[in-house]
Amino acid sequence: MVRGHLSDGCAEFRSSLHLNRRGFLKAGGLGIAGLTLANLLQHEAHAGPAAQKENSVIILWMRGGPSQHETWDPKPLAPAEFRGDFGAIKSSVPGIEIVDLMPRCAKIMDKWSIIRSLHHTNAGHSAGDQILFTGYPPGTDPTLNVHPSCGSIASEQLGHLTPELPPYVMIPRQVPGTDSAYLGVAHKPFETLADPANDAPFTLQNFSLVEGISDNRFTRRKDLLKGFDQFRTDLDRSGQLKAINEFQQQAFGILSSDKARKAFDLDAERSSTRERYGFIPRYDPMDPTRCSASAFSQRMLLARRLVEAGVRLVTVDCRWWDTHVKGFDSMRNGFLPRWDQAYSALIEDLDQRGLLETTLVVAWGEFGRTPRVNKNSGRDHYPNVFSAAIAGGPVKGGRVVGSSDAKGAFPKDNPKTPQDVLATVYQHLGVDTEKHYLDHSGRPIITLPYGEPLHELM
Repeated sequence: MVRGHLSDGCAEFRSSLHLNRRGFLKAGGLGIAGLTLANLLQHEAHAGPAAQKENSVIILWMRGGPSQHETWDPKPLAPAEFRGDFGAIKSSVPGIEIVDLMPRCAKIMDKWSIIRSLHHTNAGHSAGDQILFTGYPPGTDPTLNVHPSCGSIASEQLGHLTPELPPYVMIPRQVPGTDSAYLGVAHKPFETLADPANDAPFTLQNFSLVEGISDNRFTRRKDLLKGFDQFRTDLDRSGQLKAINEFQQQAFGILSSDKARKAFDLDAERSSTRERYGFIPRYDPMDPTRCSASAFSQRMLLARRLVEAGVRLVTVDCRWWDTHVKGFDSMRNGFLPRWDQAYSALIEDLDQRGLLETTLVVAWGEFGRTPRVNKNSGRDHYPNVFSAAIAGGPVKGGRVVGSSDAKGAFPKDNPKTPQDVLATVYQHLGVDTEKHYLDHSGRPIITLPYGEPLHELM
């Protein structure tokens, strides 16, 4: 069902749109200071009850497409060519089993839930990225956003939880589907770029640039930029440059903020906490499995620090689950044990800090894997059915929504779409899914084309 039907009357139609002129800005960088954070900020107070919510979201993006059979929907009774190499383990919740290589996750099953009947129709990596982050199919180039990501929507509608931090952060950098499209550069994610997996101290480049400038020089540069922009604004009749100036001034505020520095200071965490998540002090860059697996554990920890400090939505790149060849070896010796440790640590950490009630955690990838094991001991791309883990916020733990058939090939009952998950994310944040925007061609586009929150989990 497509919602948000608009009146045929042009005047009435345009007055019904909630448009934000700042969403269409093409803001430039802070050239004089050598910074780009200003491009990612917006400076607007939003009225209404939705904007007053202090909820956050962490998206654990399992790029590549995790196998439903080897994670949250094992098929221990299926023939070997479908079952694969692993078995199932009973969880702490009677009747719920997950793959036997995730005992820590099974132990805390009462704190998180599973969706087993997700599906869509596109088997391309970037196309799947677009569908799951935006709710819309990809354009001609699936690596480029035609529609804004859920993080950009949250940034535009809700703004900042705290002015010292950006509303939308990507760890460490953008993937297809995470961009702001027609909402403009002000609602792109702030990319950490620095990777928490490195054995060197985790330091953001933007903060390092500011630290290299004395207070007097920093103030002079800020004043110089302000004066230069005022000159440009005087020549601009549209008023757009004035808005760009606000983004730039706010960027300086964030980069000189102690709160922002502390939020991103991963090295301030106790070593015991980092080890609980799965910290590996050194890693071999020639071993991509180890590098990636060690990376996502510390990226999850940084995500917890950011939502605790006041970031609305954090997306964590947890790649690379593309298990075409020797998939069972990769899962057994790399990803599953480390995912088990890091994911269980994140859920328990949020719970112990009192953050799980306000933080919705969604763990999923762009699709699942083929039900039949291929000749290379792996599985291929498969969007016809896949699973996701979801916890926190309004979601009750220890539940399963939907099911797949005996071979894990298609939804068996209660099929769900990525749009249903996005509707759940938006409801938790307080985003208006009926709001319309004008795309680059001037067409009205609704925030979410369809989808209903997962009421079974609430």
